[in-house]
Amino acid sequence: MAKNILVTGGAGFLGSHLCDRLINEGHNVICLDSLQTGYKQNIAHLLQHPRFEFIRHDICDSIRLEVEEIYNLACPASPPHYQKNPVGTTKTCVLGSINMLGLAKRNNAKILQASTSEVYGDPKVHPQVEEYRGDVNPIGIRACYDEGKRCAETLFFDYFRQHQTRIKVMRIFNTYGPKMDPNDGRVVSNFIVQALQGKDITIYGDGSQTRSFCFKDDLLDGMQALMNSDDSITGPINIGNPDEFTIKELAEAVIAQIDTKSQIVFEPLPSDDPTRRKPDISKAKAMLGWEPTIKLEQGLKPTIEYFAKLLAGEIQL
Repeated sequence: MAKNILVTGGAGFLGSHLCDRLINEGHNVICLDSLQTGYKQNIAHLLQHPRFEFIRHDICDSIRLEVEEIYNLACPASPPHYQKNPVGTTKTCVLGSINMLGLAKRNNAKILQASTSEVYGDPKVHPQVEEYRGDVNPIGIRACYDEGKRCAETLFFDYFRQHQTRIKVMRIFNTYGPKMDPNDGRVVSNFIVQALQGKDITIYGDGSQTRSFCFKDDLLDGMQALMNSDDSITGPINIGNPDEFTIKELAEAVIAQIDTKSQIVFEPLPSDDPTRRKPDISKAKAMLGWEPTIKLEQGLKPTIEYFAKLLAGEIQL
């Protein structure tokens, strides 16, 4: 049955892919985006669709809509973007969550919060389980995002306890794929763009820090599985790929797929950058029947193809 579904941050990387999926499944979709970090071009092909509506709006401001489900994806998600306006980032996490939770409460709608593995900070527990409370610097340069997302989770569970709001909280680990912003400063997009341009690939630190990279199709499968699960499953639930790679291994994997003269160079590690990151997805497997299936080498191929077209001017942003 068709539902009325709101996607905040719907013109961003993950949000635009989610809008595509929901439209293809026959739902009515409202895409809300301030276009601070999202691109209208990501949803341009949907603008004339009869079941799709785009509203340019900042979720820090309240809005009244009639919806049955809300995917709250709105927030700058890469360090250069969320550090550019740190106060705005915290506002989006906190005020935006309050506004979207209020909307869910009024509509008795299910609401899913796109939280993040950054709530674990620089973890002392490895791999990270949902019960781990994290090691976050509350006054560091990443705190606007890390602590903002932690506060958003607090609000979600307080609305659940106080108002019986139907919540879902997922903690997203590093995700990649086509439609990533070439200027977002994330390691996958950075390495691919540098390699395609024949520039040296910049690794911050010695490259031994690890990440776990989840292709966007796997991630969205997990996101929808959580949203469509029984109301008793609130989360938080880790959604990510437990295959762990060093940053140097990622750079080598990118170089292996691109004919490039790029060399690897090393720069100082930024403050509060986590040294290890890997999800424990036992809960996602047991409660949602979900686990990723796409290996890094498989997911890099379409991602590289997308960036090659973007740099060649075949795709406009």
